[in-house]
Amino acid sequence: MSDYYLVITSWPDFDEAAQLARTWLDKKLVASVNILPKMHSIYLWKGETRTGTEHQMLLKTTAKKVEQLEKEIRKNHPYPLAEILRVAIDSGNQDYLNWISKATR
Repeated sequence: MSDYYLVITSWPDFDEAAQLARTWLDKKLVASVNILPKMHSIYLWKGETRTGTEHQMLLKTTAKKVEQLEKEIRKNHPYPLAEILRVAIDSGNQDYLNWISKATR
């Protein structure tokens, strides 16, 4: 098990994503959130091809906080099925990883 995770989700509304990012920072669930510019999404939903615009959110957190963060995403997400991808961070700039730990204490 990794000590650090990158959690990826998408959000349809930038302002709502930004507000949630601030909330999760205040709750110390994440150390950093990147909200990428609007992207065009094409996906299958209930057997139909759909399209839409979304913002990708990249959330950096620790193993201690990742489950709680995922619960918060599910609780607040406007879609019936939220994209939540948990990517283990097995290596990287150790000073940055230490900062993630400190920021989420």
